[in-house]
Amino acid sequence: MAPEIRKDPVFGRWVIVASERGLRPNEFKPGGPELGHVCPFCPGHEEETPPPVYTLRNGEGGDWRLRVVLNKYPALAAGGSAANVPDGMYEHMDGIGSHEVVIDTPFHDRQLEDMPVRDVADIFRTFILRANEIKKDPGVKYIMIFKNFGQHAGASLAHPHSQIIAMPMVPIRVVTEIDGARAYSEKNGRCVFCDIVREETGFRKRVVGENDNFLAITPYASRFSFETWILPKKHESHFERMESGLAEDLASIVKGTIGKLHSALEGIAYNLIVHSMPVQDREAGHYHWHIEIMPKFNHMAGFEWGTGFYINTVSPEDAAEMMNSGKKFKI
Repeated sequence: MAPEIRKDPVFGRWVIVASERGLRPNEFKPGGPELGHVCPFCPGHEEETPPPVYTLRNGEGGDWRLRVVLNKYPALAAGGSAANVPDGMYEHMDGIGSHEVVIDTPFHDRQLEDMPVRDVADIFRTFILRANEIKKDPGVKYIMIFKNFGQHAGASLAHPHSQIIAMPMVPIRVVTEIDGARAYSEKNGRCVFCDIVREETGFRKRVVGENDNFLAITPYASRFSFETWILPKKHESHFERMESGLAEDLASIVKGTIGKLHSALEGIAYNLIVHSMPVQDREAGHYHWHIEIMPKFNHMAGFEWGTGFYINTVSPEDAAEMMNSGKKFKI
């Protein structure tokens, strides 16, 4: 069954129904990997994935060091119509879009914090390149770039990889964030994220990393313990418009931040998500792209689901201190 997007009539949010996603290989099944499990992302098993849409090689004609392939079990796929279809009191549309997998490295056990800065920078340059290529389709309204690391963060394969999903609408979570930033700007005449950079640079107690172009912090109202944001110091609303030359600085601070998280939270799983303006929108003075990293060891319970409130059991100041000092947090 092809993916389908259904609209919730109460909240106005869209839900992707993608039955084939349940068929994807899962290295983390109870009892461990299946006997004879073959990693489709490792060198020598390229036939296990669709043909690459982009490849980085070690010199001309050399072995690959990064590949981008279409997901065999996509959340969204090309084809179909973007028209809303009535379904009684409801409405739906075809699950059009695209779903790409970035195989970060040929090394099965080399995680992001262990990779050379150059290789991490190539991952971010690839995100930028693919996003700029994908958004040439005017039907693409938003591009979600993210990494799931570890079983509890939703990863089904351990081999280091990231994902790029192009959508025909802007997710309600993104709309809410942009609307909040717009309201702050209308009230204060400034970008809220630029103000966060200034505030945290002066306060220092929530800063976990910094270089000439980026700042890493545990945000003031962290929803999750050890939640970490990485923000560009210079205002820019669209991630895919970032200058390629800044990729090294971004790679350095992301690598360092993930390393600090792993030092403080041994064996932690996490989600890394790029937050950006919708790709067809013009440059915005009120919104500032950034990266959010959410470690996964607290589970949302009834209160959180029922109220939309979050309960954080580790203050961002304590989290920053542990990350900066190398202290271990007992999970």
